[in-house]
Amino acid sequence: MRLLLVEDDLEAAAYMVKGLKESGYVADHVADGREALYRVAAENYDAVIVDRMLPGVDGLTIVRTMRSAGNHAPVLILSALGDVDDRVKGLRAGGDDYLVKPYAFAELLARLEALLRRGRADPPDTTLKIADLEMDLVARTVKRAGKPIELKPKEFALLEYLMRHAGHVVTRTMLLENVWDYSFDPQTNVIDVHISRLRQKIDKGHDKPLLATIRGAGYSLRDSN
Repeated sequence: MRLLLVEDDLEAAAYMVKGLKESGYVADHVADGREALYRVAAENYDAVIVDRMLPGVDGLTIVRTMRSAGNHAPVLILSALGDVDDRVKGLRAGGDDYLVKPYAFAELLARLEALLRRGRADPPDTTLKIADLEMDLVARTVKRAGKPIELKPKEFALLEYLMRHAGHVVTRTMLLENVWDYSFDPQTNVIDVHISRLRQKIDKGHDKPLLATIRGAGYSLRDSN
């Protein structure tokens, strides 16, 4: 699942992004309302978490703009404004849920999961598939040739990113920035280790390997037929 977090408190945002990624989500972060409007128009997000008070464009304007453009992605509004009138304004602007600050991350995660389960008026395709490899983004399950594959959260996030870019070469830098969100030493072997484990789980025992290493470039998940 790919999420957009719109939060101008950089410390709080870093904490949330870390927690979301550890929970298996791909999370992009922006701190400015105008940048958020550009992202939701240009990218396809499964859900958006937006702070109400933002520089440039406020959170409620972002939500109203999304809805007027026909974007039905679930939106969780975060705000220190917790009066009934404030919550009603947030929901009437098009928000699907409203969480008052301060909050526990566990509650944010539970509310997000509930929104994703609830679906949308125009529900997205929640399944990724290449050849006989299939991923259910809501149930967070993976199967190949109908047999379940057990993946750890980081392995799931890595495979999701590869499946979303199936047929294309994915570089190490792309993986570090989008799956780990860390600035590692270029010589780190963390990617090689995870790719090796993932390859063992999805390709071992099958006649046709799907995960290829492209020498000098990166990796690619592709149907060899």
